[in-house]
Amino acid sequence: MRSDVGIGGMDTDLVMRAQHGDRGAFAQIADEVLDRFLAIAHRILRDGALAEDATQAALLGIWRDLPKLREPDRFGAWSTKLLVNACYSEARRAKRWLPNLPLEAAPEPSVQDETGTILDRDLLDRAFRDIPADQRAAIVLHHYVGMPIETVAQTLDVPAGTVRSRMHRGMATLRASMRVSDRSMPSNTRGEVTR
Repeated sequence: MRSDVGIGGMDTDLVMRAQHGDRGAFAQIADEVLDRFLAIAHRILRDGALAEDATQAALLGIWRDLPKLREPDRFGAWSTKLLVNACYSEARRAKRWLPNLPLEAAPEPSVQDETGTILDRDLLDRAFRDIPADQRAAIVLHHYVGMPIETVAQTLDVPAGTVRSRMHRGMATLRASMRVSDRSMPSNTRGEVTR
């Protein structure tokens, strides 16, 4: 007989076994969610080390709080909420401790190659880092993870309108930041060939 599978594809029987202290069941859960958690955390935090710290904090929180979970079939949304909260904590910690170093302009390439694509990706990454973590979380959960707005709202424990507002403000900030960055770059780093 097959156990029910809850949100995120997690086997509810496995979740219930872990709730009752089965370390093997929890190890299996951690193994199943690890890559997904790391990907989500990295997209929210834009830093591999911070993403690993947030993922580890979320897994510890899941182990600690799992016995309190009333609806094992909601494990996916519940655990994602713990991950997002861990990302918020890491973002706050990083903001307090990391120095704000000015970025120097990249040297101008003499021939167009993949540098333009790399620079575009770098600009996007820097612009995305400028968006507050709560707005990044809403964007990542909806656009990357593919959660419907209502599920994102439940996961973040905010109204659906707040999710829409965070996404709208985040995308507006992203577009504005990209326009400013694009204007400040020398013209030959924007895809033009110089000889």
